[in-house]
Amino acid sequence: MCAMTAPEVFDQDPDDGLVLLLAPEPTGADRAAARMAAGLCPSGAITLHEPEPGLS
Repeated sequence: MCAMTAPEVFDQDPDDGLVLLLAPEPTGADRAAARMAAGLCPSGAITLHEPEPGLS
């Protein structure tokens, strides 16, 4: 689900089906898509940490 929701951030390994992280620190629209993917993840395996104010 996450690879389809945020393809610039996540991909899926075709051999074992594991999710691959492509962009550890997405910005702009990719950050919004990553946030949505985390909310839609059926297993709750994705966590999005927001940067601390002043550090981004």
